[in-house]
Amino acid sequence: MTVKKVHLASASARRFEMLNEALNGLNVEFSAKPLVSSEDIPPTGMNVASQVEKILESKINSAIAEFSLQLESENQIPDIILVADTLVEDPDDINISLGQPVDRNGAAAMLLQLSGRRHNVWSGTALLYRKESTWVVDSNVEFATVEINDLSPESLSFLLDSNSWLGKAGAYDLAGEMGEYGRLITGKEECVLGFAPTIIANLIKLI
Repeated sequence: MTVKKVHLASASARRFEMLNEALNGLNVEFSAKPLVSSEDIPPTGMNVASQVEKILESKINSAIAEFSLQLESENQIPDIILVADTLVEDPDDINISLGQPVDRNGAAAMLLQLSGRRHNVWSGTALLYRKESTWVVDSNVEFATVEINDLSPESLSFLLDSNSWLGKAGAYDLAGEMGEYGRLITGKEECVLGFAPTIIANLIKLI
C-alpha cells in the first residue's frame, strides 16, 4: 500500500496536534512547517467570513508557488498539502475580526470583549494535491458559535497568566484553559480549534 505524504503548512501547534490525531493509524507520513510567505491582510469593510476566505486564498496561492518551486528543483513534494486560517468574529460587529493578540494587554482586551457573550469563530481550510500536471484545490470556510462565561477578575488573571492566549485567535484556546469557561453552542469543535471540518473529512477520504 502506498504511503501518502501529508504536509500541514502551518505553525499552529494545536492544528498539528489535531491533524496528527486524525491521521493516527492511517498509512501516512505527516509533516508540518509554516509557509515562507507572509500572510496577507484582507481589506477593511469586509465581514469576517470573507476575511477568512481572502486569507485562505492568499495561503493557497503561496503554497502552490512555494511547492511548485520544489517540483521544478526535482525535490519530492507531499501528496497532500493543507493550509488553514481561523478568525474570531467580534460579537458587536461582523466586520471586525479578533486575530492573535500581540501582547498581554491585547489579550486582556479581547477576553473582556468576549466575556459573558456568544461569538462566531470562522475557519477556512484547503487541501491541495497534484493531478497529472495540475493543482487541485478543495477548500471551504465554516463557522461555529461559542459562548464564554462572565469572566471574573480572578478568572481573567488566570487565563492571562497561563499564556494560553499566545498564538490564539481571540486570545483563547477552547481545548485548553478556556475549556472551563467556554462552551460550543453550534458547529463543531474542530472549527473553533483551527480547521473546517468538511475539508478534514475530505482529507481522510483521499488517503
